[in-house]
Amino acid sequence: MSPDEYCQQKAAQSGSSFYYAFLFLPPERRRAITALYAFCREVDDVVDECTDVGLARAKLAWWRGEVAELFAGRPTHPVTRALAPALVPFGITEARLVDILDGMAMDLEPAPYPDYAALHQYIYRVAGVVGVLAAGIFGYRDPQTLRYAESLGTAFQLTNIVRDVGEDARKGRIYLPLDEMQRCGVAAADILALRQSDRVVDLIRFQIERAERAYDTALGLLPAADRRAQRPGLVMAAIYRTLLAEIKRDGCRVLTHRTALTPIRKLWIAWRTWLTA
Repeated sequence: MSPDEYCQQKAAQSGSSFYYAFLFLPPERRRAITALYAFCREVDDVVDECTDVGLARAKLAWWRGEVAELFAGRPTHPVTRALAPALVPFGITEARLVDILDGMAMDLEPAPYPDYAALHQYIYRVAGVVGVLAAGIFGYRDPQTLRYAESLGTAFQLTNIVRDVGEDARKGRIYLPLDEMQRCGVAAADILALRQSDRVVDLIRFQIERAERAYDTALGLLPAADRRAQRPGLVMAAIYRTLLAEIKRDGCRVLTHRTALTPIRKLWIAWRTWLTA
């Protein structure tokens, strides 16, 4: 199996909505974004699948070394070998890949986030940076497009946080600002015990509103000259905003239900958005 085939398999197996946004790209850009996505999946799996924190830290340390080897021209993993040809053409930097690893490391011993400012640092590392790297792969002429991409990455991660509240709680993790939980009368113990209530619904509605504002902010920053090149991000935004609408329609029951869109619906949204964006 070639490095590109490995990354393609990793992306397809994940079932992520991102896969549908890549389908219509030219081959060179599709290979690059698939390799970047596979890198993110590999390092995210370290955190999600290792129950031993010490082992997870060791694996992330290995990835830090592998990123250094990548930029020294000596990659060994299929993902970094697939990424290597994309570094220069698409502006992928070592510092940004290390930022992603730093964000993943924050998940190993997750501390409560006292407010949104604290949460946003995490979001920037695991999603904002990825948005910027993806924008470079899709192509842009106006530097403001990178601001759009970072904001869009933030919106995606806010959507993931809302969708995964229950799943994260089962892992002992909470990605909701403590001050906002307190204002809504929701204790951390309520989330961890998966106790659905009207107060939790109010809290989740507030998070959804923030995510929706983040999409509006991002789309308002996208220069018209780069709109066509950035269509993969617009596809993702359409899919994720549909997911948010479904979560609201389902009563914001994120502690007991995990809302998802079917593959055929994602493909339909992707195709429709690609043609009209």
